[in-house]
Amino acid sequence: MGLFFAHIYVVGGWLIYLFLFVTDQIWYAIPITLGFPLLGPFLAVGLYKVSRRLEIGEGWRRNDIFGVIWRQKDRQLPSISWVIIVYFLFWSFFAHMLFALFLGPSALTNVTSSYAYLLAPEGLLMLFVGTLAGAGFALVLFSLTVIALPLLLDKELDFVTAMLTSFAVVRRNPGVMIFWGLIIAGLTFLGMLPFLLGLFLVLPVLGHASWHIYRRALTPLD
Repeated sequence: MGLFFAHIYVVGGWLIYLFLFVTDQIWYAIPITLGFPLLGPFLAVGLYKVSRRLEIGEGWRRNDIFGVIWRQKDRQLPSISWVIIVYFLFWSFFAHMLFALFLGPSALTNVTSSYAYLLAPEGLLMLFVGTLAGAGFALVLFSLTVIALPLLLDKELDFVTAMLTSFAVVRRNPGVMIFWGLIIAGLTFLGMLPFLLGLFLVLPVLGHASWHIYRRALTPLD
């Protein structure tokens, strides 16, 4: 089951990169690649549900899992999903603006010399600033969603309360949670290197591990 959800993530990534190549916007691959892990918790929802059923001793079938996920449309999960998607789009826009600010508008259309632009002093400075900004974007979204997504699957509450609860958990355990976030980011990037194929292994592991992190983090609050 984990491989199935990973397959959706990998194929989606291939389609995005293919679109960028066909439309001569391959330079956009950098912010997309840096922002791709932001969508990871959202795309691991199916794995959270599988982990929950296994934890309480319930069997599962693929159709059962799809049915449960489909029923989430009437709960709070779509709302937080839109927050994540809009956040990702805002990051992409910010990266686009950063690219134009440091390298100028001509660099956005000159694909053949993209490496020359990136290795120039302005390009290296842009990568440095972009990496710091991306880390800030990732930290905020991670803090608001790392607990919120599995929490919304597990309990009946609104998405704002879930996000505030997630932020409170990260604030109460900053070292452990930031370390977990670095593990997620690091393994996701490693999985993306060989044409995203490593994500077939990485995503199921991270998805199930994230559920158990959630359960341990929320135990004192239950």
